[in-house]
Amino acid sequence: MPNPTAAILVIGNEVLSGRIADVNVNYICRRCADVGLNVAEVRMVRDDEGAIVAAVNTLRTSHTYVFTTGGIGPTHDDITIHSMAKAFGVAVIRNIEVEQKLHAHYGSRLTPAALRMADYPAGARIVPHGESFAPSCLLENVAILAGQPRVMQLMFEATLPLLQTGTPLHTRQLDVWGMESQLAEQLGRIQTRFAAVEIGSYPYRVEGRAGTALVCRGLAADDVEAAFTAINHLVTEQGLEVRG
Repeated sequence: MPNPTAAILVIGNEVLSGRIADVNVNYICRRCADVGLNVAEVRMVRDDEGAIVAAVNTLRTSHTYVFTTGGIGPTHDDITIHSMAKAFGVAVIRNIEVEQKLHAHYGSRLTPAALRMADYPAGARIVPHGESFAPSCLLENVAILAGQPRVMQLMFEATLPLLQTGTPLHTRQLDVWGMESQLAEQLGRIQTRFAAVEIGSYPYRVEGRAGTALVCRGLAADDVEAAFTAINHLVTEQGLEVRG
């Protein structure tokens, strides 16, 4: 059976303006690969209710899971929770247990704005993570996560055991000194021979010297190893130096 698929929806003006560099996508993609979830799509939208609703409604019908990041804090532009509720056609309700935990943690410092973090779309599953701040939630197949990387990672790891996962991809990589154009045509032929294996070439430069990472990924280890062997033979035939 094919692995479940996932999409990532990054929400926030600060990401699209370039003020903050997103690192959450990289983390989610790497962890999904670890457990056999195939990330198939990434979208970024502004803090705009219509854009969020449209994006999540498209993604949740075309992928097994959707991970959203950003926009669940206490400020005026944190509109993800209300936007998700609108996308699913449900109300936003206050979770009393989370509210009590926020009172216990913040005490007299708790503001009405901060209490918004105890609001969730009706029907959402609260996902505790062991920390004092508000939990994330799972609304059907949509995991609603924070934007701050450390918090997002805690929420993601708490959510992961609740999801259906698949077979982790078997991966092999060979780095060589040389330009990918030297191998492009022959790699295409190898890809044709091993259709079940994803073969990629990724160029880079180290101190002005051209290098290429040759990567094989697939569900069946035997297929990946066979494709990787063919790539090794190709590198030898071309007389390219393997980067140590």
